[in-house]
Amino acid sequence: MKEPNLMAKYDAFPYQKEAFDAVKDLEYAAIFHEQGLGKTKIAIDLLLYWLSSTNIDTVLIVTKKQLVDNWVREFKTHTSMMPAILDTNKTNNYHVFCGPARVVVTNFELLVSEKERFELYLNTRNVAVIIDESAKLKNPKAKLTKTFFDLGPLFKKRVIMTGTPVANRPYDIWAQIYFLDQGSSLGADFEEFKKNTDLTNKLSGNDKLQDQFEESVSMIYKKIQSFCVRETKNSGIIHLPAKVYISECVDFLPEQEQLYNSICEELALEVVKDGELVIDDSSAIVKRLLRLVQVTSNPGLIDDSYRGGSAKENRLNELIEEILAAGEKCIVWSNFIENINAFANKYKKYGTAKIHGKMSIEERNRSVERFMTEECKILFATPASAKEGLTLTIANHVIFYDRGFSLDDYLQAQDRIHRISQTKTCYIHNIIVNNSIDEWVNALLQAKQNAAFLAQGDYDINEYQKVADYSFGDMIKEILAKADSE
Repeated sequence: MKEPNLMAKYDAFPYQKEAFDAVKDLEYAAIFHEQGLGKTKIAIDLLLYWLSSTNIDTVLIVTKKQLVDNWVREFKTHTSMMPAILDTNKTNNYHVFCGPARVVVTNFELLVSEKERFELYLNTRNVAVIIDESAKLKNPKAKLTKTFFDLGPLFKKRVIMTGTPVANRPYDIWAQIYFLDQGSSLGADFEEFKKNTDLTNKLSGNDKLQDQFEESVSMIYKKIQSFCVRETKNSGIIHLPAKVYISECVDFLPEQEQLYNSICEELALEVVKDGELVIDDSSAIVKRLLRLVQVTSNPGLIDDSYRGGSAKENRLNELIEEILAAGEKCIVWSNFIENINAFANKYKKYGTAKIHGKMSIEERNRSVERFMTEECKILFATPASAKEGLTLTIANHVIFYDRGFSLDDYLQAQDRIHRISQTKTCYIHNIIVNNSIDEWVNALLQAKQNAAFLAQGDYDINEYQKVADYSFGDMIKEILAKADSE
């Protein structure tokens, strides 16, 4: 077989070249450059180097299903190579596993379903792996993560990439690093690591726990920095327009507030005992609290008979009209598919596109293409389906109609517009209902972001302590206690 052309078409930015030089000869590495700084280019330059200058036979790129096509497009842009694809086509997969492909792109789930064939494949050739959006491996107890742990030592080189290694809580980074070094830097005991790095409600008002938490989290980056590279947009490596955050505060509508308070009373009875949450930070409590987020967003999500409207809709309408009048485009984010469908229909006179989890990947791609056209002014999307892999710098406004509790969703979604090729000031609008769960979500996400900055080395401990705020632990108790007393 003729060897493919292993030359890159374009030169890297200086900071991308620095990252490449720092990790190209390591057995394992983490590329944690902030989203929007071109990690894909670094990865492509790495694999070209490995294939041309080392004994690596094949490089496997693992990404999310919806990002496979993005990687194929990036290879067309940056190289003269065409990667092979592993997907649900068993016949095609057989030919890829038995063939001479130098680069293979697949999705996370495929490694689980094809684990046995991957073990044979990795034992018969020298394969390197690059894991894109590695925060997907944050849960060490998940079958997916365990599969990667089992296969990890069979790869000759291992690289993970994500702009948000601390996707939600500091302990999210443990499994990603364990895949690389089997516990050499952060230890082999996840529960012990989690105990020392958990951003819990109990930190509020407890100086001793706060000191222990801050000391443990501040040590994370120091332990991994020998094989980790990270750059942020604030480090001066590139010039991007400013990012401006705007809180768009509104008051409850009377009927909406009545429904909200009634649900608060139910939750106070369910999850609070003697002033404390019965189960701290559990998935069960998160699901219950999400009902309050639904009410502030759209009461019709939990009550089909509700006809009173939402306090947020008027402000959303005003924002859209202001943005479009200025000749600009916007992305409106909501966690709820019902909202996305309703808004896409309501504002269709302006030209709309939508992306959500019930749409096929092909439909989502067509929506992105439509948003890039002149006649389409607004994209309505859920963070879960469109927060990663997309460059949407044709817009410079994002509106969060509602927000969940995931830091990763929030950061990734806003940075679809704040990335290389953006030329305008970016505006992040957060619509918040006064005296509601929205204020707690705002405080919680800020606390999570501060803790992430400490864990990722963006802050030292002194910088962190200047902004640290653990009041979210008291805020949620006050929200529920207030409703209970009323």
